[in-house]
Amino acid sequence: MAVVLTVLVLFVAGFLAAIILLVIGAINFDFSNSEIPPGVNQPAKLRIIHIILICTAVVGKILENLGICTQLSFVRYMQGRKSLRADPKLFIEDLWFEKVPVRIYQPKAPSASQRRGVMFFHGGGWVFGSLETHEELCRFIARESESVVVSVGYRLAPEHKYPAAYEDCLNATQHFLQHLQHYGVDPARVTVCGDSAGGNLAAAVSQTLAGSSDLPRLRAQILIYPGLQALDFNLPSYQQNRGVPLLFRERAAFYMLQYLNGNATKLEEVLEGSHISADIKLKYQKWVTADNIPEEFKVRGYKPRVLLDCTSEVFETVKRFCEPSLCPLLAEDTIIQQLPESFILTCEYDVLRDDGLLYKKRLEDNGVRVTWYHLEDGFHGILNSFNSDWFSFPAGK
Repeated sequence: MAVVLTVLVLFVAGFLAAIILLVIGAINFDFSNSEIPPGVNQPAKLRIIHIILICTAVVGKILENLGICTQLSFVRYMQGRKSLRADPKLFIEDLWFEKVPVRIYQPKAPSASQRRGVMFFHGGGWVFGSLETHEELCRFIARESESVVVSVGYRLAPEHKYPAAYEDCLNATQHFLQHLQHYGVDPARVTVCGDSAGGNLAAAVSQTLAGSSDLPRLRAQILIYPGLQALDFNLPSYQQNRGVPLLFRERAAFYMLQYLNGNATKLEEVLEGSHISADIKLKYQKWVTADNIPEEFKVRGYKPRVLLDCTSEVFETVKRFCEPSLCPLLAEDTIIQQLPESFILTCEYDVLRDDGLLYKKRLEDNGVRVTWYHLEDGFHGILNSFNSDWFSFPAGK
């Protein structure tokens, strides 16, 4: 019996030691491949958050190797592991809009007039994120603006490839616009809003609805550090912030490919710019180019790169990158001109910064009113911790 116990203790100790070594290795890898710019407020706090995310991914991989669960499902579980509680100021209800799960937040206080409506699409690279991960944010928006907020639980990649997420957000928005009276919402004051991948979805939905004559016109679109193109991952912000948490340049391309194809094959070609043919690059060069980025955003180590041509085999794999419902920055001027008033938030230390800057220029060039807010010390994902006691940042608040 003593021998068995000894063997068992040694096994457990060895297993724990292996986990610790893997975690330490992942953290060391993170330190050598990431960079916290000096302009970030409270850099140590950002580093700790990133290490926690790395450790979660490592544990998930170990559990996957043991056959307990997939790494993806474990990370999703850890991110969405929050207990729902009643809100004294809100009615909160889970419903389905056209087979799409949604969570509705309605202020309890009576209103003398119809309320604003907000369709909210969460971020997470189309792979992560849920109704739970953005629960606090949606509650905050509903309470502070006294709006009816509809958070959309769209299908995630890689299980559900493009255009699944886009279609879910579009169908849910159309359903809401058709039933505004039921929720006491003013048809003239409905907004679409999203962060990161959710900003991409909000922009795509807004473009699709821009020419619709049988639905109320959207009042505005709110795009919080959105990802809007996949033609050029060598724009200034992608170079400058390639290793800045919480979104590395490589991961930005990885998530886009997961959404498009359900896998990340051709990742290297996408990163080096050899995934788009020369004629396509020429067609969209007027919109996706560092020439349209203000000079003050290029002083931090940007080097122009010549994008390589691609083979037909690679282009066939990613040619849907040219569809505006996947990359809204590529929509034609006739669509852009019909868009509602827009708010765009960008962060200096974010690989997606220039996507927002390029879209801002496109909107303004086409006569669309834009309010732009730039967080000088912001980084990607800063909004997610706005209400955290320990891990919030002044810029996020």
